[in-house]
Amino acid sequence: MTLKITVAAVALMAIVSASCASKEEPAASASGSSASVASAGKAEYEKAMSSARDAQKKAASAGGEWRDTGKMLTKAEEAAAKGDYAGATKMASKAMKQADSGYSQAMEQKDAGPRF
Repeated sequence: MTLKITVAAVALMAIVSASCASKEEPAASASGSSASVASAGKAEYEKAMSSARDAQKKAASAGGEWRDTGKMLTKAEEAAAKGDYAGATKMASKAMKQADSGYSQAMEQKDAGPRF
């Protein structure tokens, strides 16, 4: 019985290892693959930054821009200037979520106020 369990465990590990190995991404070649990845990262950053700026303007127009939204966008620009497009995109996305939340909050609370 123990031998059957051991054989089954080894077979299962082999299947899992083969499955994981087939999902690995190929290494970037020296022929410029990393440059195309960088340009794709820059394009994603520019799209995220544009969306975040639009969301910031929308939130500000409703009086719902949160304190840190502009700071986050500045940090995203700084990261992009250093070539960290992944970090910049992440920060711009956070700023966009914050701007969207600020707009939603402003809309939900537009009629709020003291009722005397």
